[in-house]
Amino acid sequence: MWFKNIFVYRLATDWTMSATALEEKLSLHPLQACAGLDKQSRGWVSCHGDDRLVHVLNRQMLITLGVEQKLLPASIVNQFAKDRVADLEAQQGYRVGRKEKKEIKERVTEELLPRAFAHRRMTYVWIDPVNGWLVVDAASPAKADEALELLGKTLDQLPLKLLHTQRSPVAAMTDWLAGGESPAGFTIDRELELRSSDAGKATVRYVRHDLEGDEIRAHIAAGKTATRLGMTWNDRISFVLTEQLQIKRLDFLDIIKEQAETQAESADEMFDLDFALMTGELARMLADLVDALGGENPQQP
Repeated sequence: MWFKNIFVYRLATDWTMSATALEEKLSLHPLQACAGLDKQSRGWVSCHGDDRLVHVLNRQMLITLGVEQKLLPASIVNQFAKDRVADLEAQQGYRVGRKEKKEIKERVTEELLPRAFAHRRMTYVWIDPVNGWLVVDAASPAKADEALELLGKTLDQLPLKLLHTQRSPVAAMTDWLAGGESPAGFTIDRELELRSSDAGKATVRYVRHDLEGDEIRAHIAAGKTATRLGMTWNDRISFVLTEQLQIKRLDFLDIIKEQAETQAESADEMFDLDFALMTGELARMLADLVDALGGENPQQP
């Protein structure tokens, strides 16, 4: 339940879809198991192992993209194809040409796919109509785009855009370091990446390293800017902010998780409490982060 890496989008101000309407839309695109020669299948699954495709609590909605992929490593296909080519060459007495090798590899793939194991993964999407956020828990842009693409097809259209702020994360993070001051409500942690803007893109990384002192300022004076910075919000959530305004390696500190553990009496209650605490804390943190970056920039596409 606890998100790890998030991409943050802004919902259109006229978003009014109810959880019931969203459930009806999602139910038309459920995840189907890969069949036959299918290499991948995508669809919506339950967030909590029940029949609901939309989990709702305090007007917050959670949906889950399920992706099933056949596990057929290229090395396995290549070995089977290589063996088959060798057998054919031994029978015919001459070498198999490139075109025929390609055809053999394609046939081997078709034969092995139905027997391949299927791996299932999930991508969570949190919809916050109260504050106008849509947040995808994904480690890469490709995974986030995958969820948004299917959601757009499911809803016919998806009125949202990436979050943009008046100040770029690079400019803000560099200024915080140069001035030795973190924005209100945040502290700077011991992780940093600095990169030069010249063609060489010289990069310096600090991990578990004190970021105060002349060394960091000397790098900034030489023209390097901050592209990743570890931060903690109100002693409750630590994370790494990137130059693209992605929030990575979210860590909800023990004080938050202990609240759920001490109050929940069942797995269902634990799920709801986790979801309520996570969304409540993240909504407040995102608002403070946007303020620290000068507010939103509505002019950006």
